[in-house]
Amino acid sequence: MKNKCEHCHKVLVHENEETYICSYECTYCKECVETVLKNTCPNCGGNFEKRPLRFTK
Repeated sequence: MKNKCEHCHKVLVHENEETYICSYECTYCKECVETVLKNTCPNCGGNFEKRPLRFTK
């Protein structure tokens, strides 16, 4: 999983609910998705969903 927003390069931690991905796993922060990208991936044209959380055991 990518650990930086592909637009603003903000560091994104795996436990962060502010991370969004498209179906190709392009990775962006919530702020860029909502304000800059308008929920449309610039790479594939798809929409974004919150990245699933991955917790370590």
